[in-house]
Amino acid sequence: MTFVICLFLVLMQFLWKHIEDMVGKGLDMKVLGEMFLYASLNLIPLALPLSILLASIMVFGNLGERLELLAIKSAGVPLLKTMKPLIFLIIFISIGAFFFQNYAMPKIQVKFFSLLISIRQKSPELDIPEGVFYKDIENYNIFVDKKNRKTGMLYDVMIYDVSKGFNSMAVIVCDSASMKLSEDKLSLVFTMHHGQQFQNFQSDNVGSVNKSTEFVPYSREDFKRKQMMIPFDANFNRMEDSALEENAGSSHVSKNLAELKLSIDSMNLRVDSMNVVDRRQMKSYSHLSFRNTYNDNMDSIVNLAQEVEIAPVDSVFDNKALDVQSSIVRNASSKAENNSNEFLFRSMSKVATQKTINRNWVEWHQKFTLSFACFIFFFIGAPLGSIIRKGGLGMPIVVSVILFIIYYIFNNVGYKMTRDGVWIHWVGMWFSSFILFPLGVFLTYKAMNDSVILNAEAYLSFFKKLFFIREKRHYQLKDVIIATPDYEEITEKTNLLNNEIDTYLTRFKNMGYKMYWFNKEYDNQFTIIKNELETTINSLANSSYTDILNKAEEYPVLISNQRPFAPASTGAKLFAYFIPVGIIVRLISVLFEKRLNKDLLKVKRLNNELQLIIERL
Repeated sequence: MTFVICLFLVLMQFLWKHIEDMVGKGLDMKVLGEMFLYASLNLIPLALPLSILLASIMVFGNLGERLELLAIKSAGVPLLKTMKPLIFLIIFISIGAFFFQNYAMPKIQVKFFSLLISIRQKSPELDIPEGVFYKDIENYNIFVDKKNRKTGMLYDVMIYDVSKGFNSMAVIVCDSASMKLSEDKLSLVFTMHHGQQFQNFQSDNVGSVNKSTEFVPYSREDFKRKQMMIPFDANFNRMEDSALEENAGSSHVSKNLAELKLSIDSMNLRVDSMNVVDRRQMKSYSHLSFRNTYNDNMDSIVNLAQEVEIAPVDSVFDNKALDVQSSIVRNASSKAENNSNEFLFRSMSKVATQKTINRNWVEWHQKFTLSFACFIFFFIGAPLGSIIRKGGLGMPIVVSVILFIIYYIFNNVGYKMTRDGVWIHWVGMWFSSFILFPLGVFLTYKAMNDSVILNAEAYLSFFKKLFFIREKRHYQLKDVIIATPDYEEITEKTNLLNNEIDTYLTRFKNMGYKMYWFNKEYDNQFTIIKNELETTINSLANSSYTDILNKAEEYPVLISNQRPFAPASTGAKLFAYFIPVGIIVRLISVLFEKRLNKDLLKVKRLNNELQLIIERL
């Protein structure tokens, strides 16, 4: 189901991309159906990974949403064992995708591109509009003022004919005209009524006589009825598949692995031989020809050159006559330009061959990347579905499209970098796989350990801590209360808690640097206060009085700790002894201390107010 949906989506994208090439050309439904068939087969490598991703998210999302996955895990069956049958299925699909890419796609791509090129070259269906010049017929401009769509008659027609050249242009004006295609659909027959034809008249003699004059003689013809044949090919001429297969720039789409490797090796050998020829050619030039005279007596030649006084080149050149200097400069410039043009032409041939090699490498790697993409997307989709626990076509489609867009962008970047020779072929074509493979491993690991990586509450709690946003208490009146609070005991606990808070504030309100990093009693005392406070508040949650519940909601939630490390631990000692960093951390902690002291004073006040409410009730 997901494969059909994804294939339909990418086929619609293909349709909107090439709609201008198909509309308005009078194509038969058979041709259009064949075009969509080949397009669908050609788009399978794009739709198959997306459909596997969507299907795997939906399957495991449904299992998680209906708590079936939880039941499987509770029975002691790990996630990988649950995925095992589907892993074999994906391996089978990946192998099938490889054989499809290697044996079927070369034939499909040849059929697809040859048909697409033929459709693009098809002439548009003739439909001359009213009030404007129609220019889609080569060498003819036709103007029609009005036309009768029922009878097909055209009124107030003007035709500019430049088929014989602009100097022999003909202009035809008539009251009405009709047109139809010839039986072979190679010509357009115009039947014109009550009009005139004007045509430039230039023979060889007249042209020689009036060459310098502005007047150009012309011929004029009046007619009541006149027929004219305009060349217009309305047939659908299908391109031969062999034309695409034999073209060096596009033949890579019609080859399998073995043929691609053979082509790459032969083109690399050709480039190497061209490089050898270029090096030999460079050595044969006059300014490098001295290298050909290298022999075993090179040392003696160098020593002799050091002993003989050689005149500077500039002085030799200045002693020549001006005409000789000019000749030398012209010859040198001409030789340099000729050499540059020759090597530029040779380099263009090598660059074109290298681009063809890159295209062949792209096609070679695509035989494997589709299979690997199917495998990766399964190991992304299955763990992701078990984590988000949402089935159906809602959330899975959103997640699948986002991930596939990321894959599509990376895949296109790698493809273009490989095609242009910027990256090595295996790096570019496997770039998207290198990016997504770690993501699949990470999600599988998180799903096996029941991670909360996609739990919104976990991220919300993190950002609350990051921006120091306080949590609030919420207690609702319960319909059924099993354990009623002992209010006398709660009063005693609040009194005890107030005493402990006073003791804490007296001892630790202003801590020194050493006490902050090494005193363990501070954490112990704070832990006692926090636990007693939470015990008291939790017992109040079972109260049947709304006033008590409202007062319990006013109690602040105390922070867990205000020091980055446990006192006297290795981390605390490192920060304490590294005084500059330790002082900065200590100054930051002062803000937390003030907040905590303020919260403790608020707890004391709320304890007193709670005792008054209990006494009143």
